[in-house]
Amino acid sequence: MNEPAVVITRVAERQWHAVEDDRVVGRGDASRRPDGRIFLSIDAWHGAVFDRLADAMLADLPKPLYTLVDEADLDVTSHWERAGFTTRRREWEYLVPTDPRVTGLGSVLPPSDVTTVAVGEAEEGPLRELDRVIRDEVEATVGWQEMPAEVLPRLDGATLRDPSKYAVAARSDEYVGLLRVAPVTRQPRIGLIAVRSDQHRRGIARALLAHVLGSLHRGGIETASAEVNESNGAAMALFEGVGARRVSSNLELVLR
Repeated sequence: MNEPAVVITRVAERQWHAVEDDRVVGRGDASRRPDGRIFLSIDAWHGAVFDRLADAMLADLPKPLYTLVDEADLDVTSHWERAGFTTRRREWEYLVPTDPRVTGLGSVLPPSDVTTVAVGEAEEGPLRELDRVIRDEVEATVGWQEMPAEVLPRLDGATLRDPSKYAVAARSDEYVGLLRVAPVTRQPRIGLIAVRSDQHRRGIARALLAHVLGSLHRGGIETASAEVNESNGAAMALFEGVGARRVSSNLELVLR
C-alpha cells in the first residue's frame, strides 16, 4: 500500500523513466563501454522505484550487465544485490603525497640505461607501440578489462587517446614504461602505470612515479589520486610504499 504508484517507461534506447503523477521520480541509464560491456546506473527517490526500474532494465537488456558503486553507500549496494548483482572486483582509491620528504622518492633514479621523458614530451609513435605491447601482455594475463575505464579500448581498438598525458621511460631507441596522469584541477589522477614485462623488477615504475610526483610537487600540487584494483598487489605495494593512503573503495558488480 505504501509503494509509489509509478509507471516505468523506456524513453530511449538506453534510458528508462519512472513517473508518478506526471513527475519523474527515477531514471535508469545503460551505457556501453568501449570494450562492449554494458554498465547500468539508476537514480531514484525511493527504494521501491529503484527496484521497479532495475526489473524493467534487466528484462530489456542482454546479460552480463555491470554497475559501479561506492562501497560506503550500503543502500545503493543492497539495491543492486537485491536485483541479483554480485561483486566482481574492488578498486581502492588512494590519496598520494607528492612531497619527496614524505614519499622517500627524492633520490630515486631510473636504471643507468633508462631515461625519463616528462609528461607531454613523449613521441607519439613509440608511445603507441609501447601501448600496444603492454596491452597485449595484460590481455594475455588478467585481461585489459581489469584496467580503469579511461584506458579501455575504443571501438577502433586504440587505448591511447591523448599522448600529452603520459610520462615514459626510454631505453635506447624504444619506450619501456609509461605513467598516465589526468590533469584534474587541484588533484591530478594517476590513471595507469605499466612497464614492459621484460623490464620488470628494475625499479622503472618507481622511478616514473618519483619523476611525476616530484614534478607535481614543484608545481605546487600537494596530493594526487590513484585507483588500484585490489588484486594488483604490486601496484598496491608501490603506492603504499610511498605513503599513499586508502580513502575510499568502489565495487564493480555484475549480473551474469
